[in-house]
Amino acid sequence: MNRKVIQKILKKKHESFVSSITDEKVKNLVKNNSIITGGSIVSLLLNEKVNDFDYYFTDKETVEAVANYYVDLFNSNHPEIKIAPEVVVEESRVRINIQSSGVTSENGDLGYEYFENLPQEYGQEWVEKVVGEADEFDQNNLEKIIDINKVSSSVTVNSNTTKYRPIFLTGNAITLSDKIQLVIRFYGSPEEIHKNYDFIHCCNYWVSKNNELVLNPKALESILAKHLFYQGSLYPISSVIRTRKFLKQGWHINAGQYLKMCFQISNLDLTDLDVLEDQLTGVDQAYFIEVINYCKKRKEEDENFELTQPYICTIIDKIF
Repeated sequence: MNRKVIQKILKKKHESFVSSITDEKVKNLVKNNSIITGGSIVSLLLNEKVNDFDYYFTDKETVEAVANYYVDLFNSNHPEIKIAPEVVVEESRVRINIQSSGVTSENGDLGYEYFENLPQEYGQEWVEKVVGEADEFDQNNLEKIIDINKVSSSVTVNSNTTKYRPIFLTGNAITLSDKIQLVIRFYGSPEEIHKNYDFIHCCNYWVSKNNELVLNPKALESILAKHLFYQGSLYPISSVIRTRKFLKQGWHINAGQYLKMCFQISNLDLTDLDVLEDQLTGVDQAYFIEVINYCKKRKEEDENFELTQPYICTIIDKIF
C-alpha cells in the first residue's frame, strides 16, 4: 500500500476506536495524543493482514487516564474476579498490578502473548475464539493454555460483543477486542518510544494529532530486504525468541544481530527472580509464566532458595 492509503486506514481505525470511549476527557486525550507504530504499519506496507494496532501515548497524563479507564471497565465487566486489577502510578511509569500470574483476561488468569509477539497461530482470531466461542473450541487445546487451577472457579465464556472492550491485561499493556493493543509501559515522542524497540523495521509511525505518517528509511530498507536489524532493547530475551515468528514469515537475520542480543543478555542477572520475571513478560510463551510461578513457590517454601542455571533448566524441561 502507498502512504495515502495507509494514512486513511490508520485515521479511520483511530476515529472508530476514539468514538467508543465514553469518558470525554479520556476521549480527547486519546484523540490528540496517540501514536500507532510497530507491526501494523509493516503489514500494511506489505499488503498483509494486520494482526493488531499498537498504540502508544505521548505523555504520562494520557497513559494514566487510559489505564484507569480500561481497568475500571474491565473490573465492571468482571465483578467475579476476587482481587481486581488496579493501576499503580510510579515516578517514571504507569503499570497495572495484577495478582496471581500477573495477567488476566475475560476467561480469568490466562497466559498472554505480549507486545507484538503473538505467533500467527495465536493471533487476534484465536483470542476471539477462546473468549467468544469456547464451546466450539477444542477443549484439549484450551487446557494446554489455561491452568484451570488458576481460574477463580472455572473457565467462563463471556459472549460480550462490545467493540474495543478490554480482553487482556498485563502490567505493561491492555489488549482490546477489534485489534487494538494499548502499551502503557512507555510514553513520549516516537523517538523516545522507539529507543525501546528491538528491530528497526517496526519503527515507522503515525501521529493522531496531525494525521502524519512517518516512514523511516532504515525501516523501509529492512522491510524491503526482510532483514532483521537489532537496534537494542530493554527485553533482549524476548527479542531472541521473537525472531522465530519472523523467520517463519520469510525474514532472515545474520549472526551479528544475535551476538548483539547476547551481549545485552550478558548484562542481566537472570538468577534474580524479579529480573527474570520482568524479562519474560515480553515473551510469547504462556508457559514461561508457569516457570516464574514455580520458582516463586519454591522461594516461598524455602527462604534460602537460590535460582541457578541447572535448576531453571530442569524446570523448563519439566514444563515445556
